[in-house]
Amino acid sequence: MRQRQVSQGARRAREFEAFVAGAAGRLLHAATLLTAELPEDNPRARRLLTHALAHTYACWDRLRGEDPYDRARQYLATRFARAAWHQYGGFGRSRPHPDSALAGLAPQERLILVLRLYEGVAEEQTAALLGLPVDRVRSICDRATTSLLHPAPGRPAPVISAKVAPS
Repeated sequence: MRQRQVSQGARRAREFEAFVAGAAGRLLHAATLLTAELPEDNPRARRLLTHALAHTYACWDRLRGEDPYDRARQYLATRFARAAWHQYGGFGRSRPHPDSALAGLAPQERLILVLRLYEGVAEEQTAALLGLPVDRVRSICDRATTSLLHPAPGRPAPVISAKVAPS
């Protein structure tokens, strides 16, 4: 009996490590976009990712066929939303980095834009996750996209730099 528990624990740890190796980079990038920090200086995004991964690990055995990436992304989004919209913790009171591409957007706009465009989550799923009507999600996403593509007069368009890995 004890040997089986040890074996199951080791298997669980290996499965979770493989998941983190494959998903952590993308989740960190999504968290960095949400917090509007710079990729090289993103302590709030890293904290958000740590909480999402810890939550996913805690419910790992109960996933039963559910996609762990979806679970981690949902937790990341709802934790960010709760902190930003209700001004609990440091997310709501902190200011985005001015050099971030999404700094000009409100937290709700960033959240919906990241879920819809970066993560590819459907409008209906985004609406259900955030407890908003689908039409509201659509209008917020459209407004955020317009704000990024056509910045207000006197405000420069965000500079998005792509780092190219050496080949």
